[in-house]
Amino acid sequence: MSAETSVGAIRRRGLMLVLSSPSGAGKSTIARSLLESDPGLELSVSVTTRARRGSEIEGVHYHFRSKREFEILRDNDELLEWAEVHGNFYATPREPAEKAMAEGRDMLFDIDWQGAQQLKEKMRGDIVSIFILPPSMKELKARLKRRAEDSDEVIAKRLENARLEIEQWRQYDYVVVNHDLNAAFAEVRAIVTAERLRRDRRPGLFDFVAGLLEEETE
Repeated sequence: MSAETSVGAIRRRGLMLVLSSPSGAGKSTIARSLLESDPGLELSVSVTTRARRGSEIEGVHYHFRSKREFEILRDNDELLEWAEVHGNFYATPREPAEKAMAEGRDMLFDIDWQGAQQLKEKMRGDIVSIFILPPSMKELKARLKRRAEDSDEVIAKRLENARLEIEQWRQYDYVVVNHDLNAAFAEVRAIVTAERLRRDRRPGLFDFVAGLLEEETE
């Protein structure tokens, strides 16, 4: 490889970007903005046993499977993480993630702390985990109310769950406090940029540096 090769073209392994937060802290908005602004990032499509809604597309929103099909995937270790939510199963399929990492593509995972822990157990070296915190519980409650999607009873339950989720902040590589959405998004983008440049994610550096040292200066 010539030392004149663009640094951006140096072969690297992909990363698995995990975003977690309590409901209302801004995780989904940040994730959507990342996907819209960064063509090198793709959303991990989960497997679910939930029935497909009319507007949903197989392979785009979810991989829809029967409970028996899900159990076969789980028992054959074809899932990186899984969880049961309201009687339905959700999971991250192993093959697409491993293929993306080997090809140098980055995947975004919008999952909770339990899913993040399972991913770390299976793919520790590939994980970059970010926890999004609200600036205060009072502001979190105000954001949930502004969404006008839930009753007071549901909001109270979400706030109760939020305290349990926030207690897991130490499990993450990075913590971003979402005082301002634009600033929080910029911080997450900076983390992604830095992690893509890590030496241990860029096996192509061996060839690049070898070419650099062999290059004539005249």
